[in-house]
Amino acid sequence: MLSRHAKSFATRLFNPVAGGLLRLGVTPDAVTWAGTLVTVTASLWFYPRGEFFLGSLVIACFVIFDTLDGTMARLSGRSSRWGAFLDSTLDRVADAALFAGLLLWFTGEGDDPVLAGVTLVVLIGGGVVSYTKARAEGLGLTCNVGIAERAERIILVLVTTGLAGLLDWPWLQAVGLWVLAALTVVTIGQRMVEVRRQATVEPPVPGA
Repeated sequence: MLSRHAKSFATRLFNPVAGGLLRLGVTPDAVTWAGTLVTVTASLWFYPRGEFFLGSLVIACFVIFDTLDGTMARLSGRSSRWGAFLDSTLDRVADAALFAGLLLWFTGEGDDPVLAGVTLVVLIGGGVVSYTKARAEGLGLTCNVGIAERAERIILVLVTTGLAGLLDWPWLQAVGLWVLAALTVVTIGQRMVEVRRQATVEPPVPGA
């Protein structure tokens, strides 16, 4: 999937950066927190003000921290269950802030109840997409399917929103959000079907 290819490329690209930060005494957890803080701040500052290009640019620059902290943990040998938990949890916070910023725009100065509703679908749906995978894994199942995982969703919203702000094409942002809402709903459906398929498979009979 796109998310896996993107992470693989980013890991190779940022290995030198990760090594440099480690030599300066920066920890992977500190990078995780910093990336989330900047993303949340930019989302809730720029987007509600309608500054879509600058906001998307700042957020895009710090999205790299999602890969950088993992690369640092691997290089330093500090990979841990806590680090993985912290990273996943703060990813959800950053995602929610991004779409909350757009929602504040559409319910405020942007004054577009329809797109506010679409954004709300994406905001809630993104949480459900993540929850389905976490819940499936908690039950001992796998849920690595879906047309729009986190990387695809973030790339789509940042590109369409950023270009809409740069070119003054509000319709592009609308198209991006509608497509994202549809892909999010489809992804939830795909994951539910996959988990149901695994959950309803008859367990093998011992000694058979």
